[in-house]
Amino acid sequence: MPDRLIRVNAYTTFDMLDGEARGHGFEESGLAVLNVTAPRENPDHVTLELELDNSDLEELPAHADRVTLSAAQARELADELESYADRVDAASE
Repeated sequence: MPDRLIRVNAYTTFDMLDGEARGHGFEESGLAVLNVTAPRENPDHVTLELELDNSDLEELPAHADRVTLSAAQARELADELESYADRVDAASE
């Protein structure tokens, strides 16, 4: 990913996921980076970042999306992820 905006290192949450971008009149896919962080000092929020590898994309310029969550929102998201993961596990059994 030559034009990467999210810093990827050994602490990056997920650095090689299958990603997809959809817009009006286009749909593209490629590798993605997904990262969850919080400030090191006096953390007051959780940040969720997603970036698609733009080297394989034609329609979408290099960019990263970011969402800032409160602690309660991060826990709600974690609960939702756990619930859907349980459904996937149950379907594969």
